[in-house]
Amino acid sequence: MFKLAVLAPLRLAVGWGMYPRLLGVTGVLMLVLLRVTIGWHFFSEGFDKFEQPSWDAKPFFANARGPVASQFRQIVWDYDGSLRTDVEKTKVHFAIFRDRVIKHYKFDDVQKRQAQANFAKAVEQLQWVLQENTVNLEEYRLGVDRMKQLESDRNRGGVASLAGQTEAIRSEWTSKLNPVLSQIDLIWKNYEIAQNAMANQDQAAKHPLIRMGVPRNQLMDTSVLNRFVPYFDMTIGVCLLIGLFTPVAALAAAGFLGSVFLSQFPPTAGPGSTYYQLIECMACLVIAATGCGRYAGFDFILHTIVRKFWPRTAE
Repeated sequence: MFKLAVLAPLRLAVGWGMYPRLLGVTGVLMLVLLRVTIGWHFFSEGFDKFEQPSWDAKPFFANARGPVASQFRQIVWDYDGSLRTDVEKTKVHFAIFRDRVIKHYKFDDVQKRQAQANFAKAVEQLQWVLQENTVNLEEYRLGVDRMKQLESDRNRGGVASLAGQTEAIRSEWTSKLNPVLSQIDLIWKNYEIAQNAMANQDQAAKHPLIRMGVPRNQLMDTSVLNRFVPYFDMTIGVCLLIGLFTPVAALAAAGFLGSVFLSQFPPTAGPGSTYYQLIECMACLVIAATGCGRYAGFDFILHTIVRKFWPRTAE
């Protein structure tokens, strides 16, 4: 039983069953090509995201539609602007960063006073932006309540024309908030730059640039996903390319692609169609089911080891 408990997870990860007995050389070659092609796609996508520090998953989640659209939108960090338009919460976040910068660079008294001045200036700018956009923010808050009523109307969601009208209304209300958030985001960015710029040449040489980051108000949102998605894509890509733990990697890829498809359900034709993701998702399921990492992949070695020590009574 101990041997089963140790070997079972590894056997599951590299492919449980025996090799398909009716699969010819051509079939094996096509499976390997399919695995490598999808692996390269994932790796290149992840590498591109890694090379772009400004890459953000926000548009993907924010533009979701369909039955699970609201759940996707809520994954966007501060999707409703409730945090960035809250002066008191923002002041706390700015103050924490100010203190971190002072400690990080070991500022002297003059630099500490300037850091406090930067803090006061950023808060003043935030208050000015909110005051100048009072009307738009109030209209947006009223629109949020209206959107909740529309989303809860099942009849409206079931009719294509009414569902499209709901999305048009959402876009109208969101357009009142986005310009305000853009101004606030610029204040955040400039505040981070100003505080780091206080370090003199020696301090900057001894200590790396410090990032302000964002406060978290839920367990998982785009502020977390933005950091991990590139590594996720590249890891899946490498595993598929070299045929390592292929069923696990393929199922993870299929789950990711399936979520993309669901985010735009029902799918429509055109350049932004998610049918492409659905097709690749199905291909990943084929790769997972056939365990084709055992063909021209490292899973062949692992599977051979597992089969060698696997108890015959467990078959």
